[in-house]
Amino acid sequence: MSFTPLSELGEFVLIDTLTQDFKIQNPSVIKGVGDDAAVIRVGNEQVQVISTDLLAEGVHFDLSYVPLRHLGYKAVVVNLSDILAMNAMAYGVTVSIAVSSRFTVEALQEFYAGVKLACEAYHVDLLGGDTSSSRQGMIISVSAFGLAQEAEVVYRSGAQVNDLLCVTGDLGAAYAGFLVLDREKASFIDSPETQPDLTDYDYVIGRQLKPEIQGPVLQKLAEKGIKPHAMMDISDGLASELHHICRASKVGCQVYANKLPIDFQTVNVAEEFEISPTTFAMNGGEDYELLMALPVSVYQDIAEIKELTIVGKVTNEEGQVEIFLDSGEVAAVEAQGWQHFSRKMEE
Repeated sequence: MSFTPLSELGEFVLIDTLTQDFKIQNPSVIKGVGDDAAVIRVGNEQVQVISTDLLAEGVHFDLSYVPLRHLGYKAVVVNLSDILAMNAMAYGVTVSIAVSSRFTVEALQEFYAGVKLACEAYHVDLLGGDTSSSRQGMIISVSAFGLAQEAEVVYRSGAQVNDLLCVTGDLGAAYAGFLVLDREKASFIDSPETQPDLTDYDYVIGRQLKPEIQGPVLQKLAEKGIKPHAMMDISDGLASELHHICRASKVGCQVYANKLPIDFQTVNVAEEFEISPTTFAMNGGEDYELLMALPVSVYQDIAEIKELTIVGKVTNEEGQVEIFLDSGEVAAVEAQGWQHFSRKMEE
């Protein structure tokens, strides 16, 4: 019998492989696996939306430069992002941790101070969790819970041909922040007496260490009576999320490099590392902005929302994801964002 290495599949194909034989057995479950969150009917046309995420030290965060308070904040926010991406309102989280003996009580109090700040900022309650020991490092598991009217939930699978593809905020900044922090860590290891000057990188480092989510944008859309046809959060890079929406909706799409919203500080970092800013925006990941497909009929309305940028459109070429480059060339978009288990990330 031959065995398949995890690196042969990558995270997303692995999830599909492991869950493809699971069928929904309870009539209250509207959506199980396959979207940003599960959706469960709770009565009176209301649904509960549930998401969970796992963060492992050495894989998702490096405590040599990530403050524990920031980590606690981020661990909550990245889960609330999944709830928001379903067009739901989060009301609570559970937080579970496993830590090794190197952590002190004071260190964990600092982590939970960040959890508290996030709960207060987004008006959600800490509902519980668990603590356990770990042989090495820190592992964090957070589940987030939200509520919505069933008719208002937005899935990945609703994109329609000729929809406008829009993103909130700007892209690539979190990856730029990661590269800067990782470079400064390496520099410190080589020369411990050298103190880093991060003055010119405050925005991108903030986007890496303390992300925020774009609830106000959805509120503005709701006030205009606009509901996205499809939506998801940008956690693994825009390229990956475009593929997710196109696959779920059985459509294709085109995006335009010159339309991608990129902060000037991200551009500066990209130039320092001699990487195209477009690569940062398409493949960086951890931005936790929203990607949505909106009907073309609302073009004038969304033009008034400054936090929203039209970056492309949905096409009828199923599975075909293309980008129009500044050079005039058209290139196929590959999902090159963060891929757990891939050979590239293990090397």
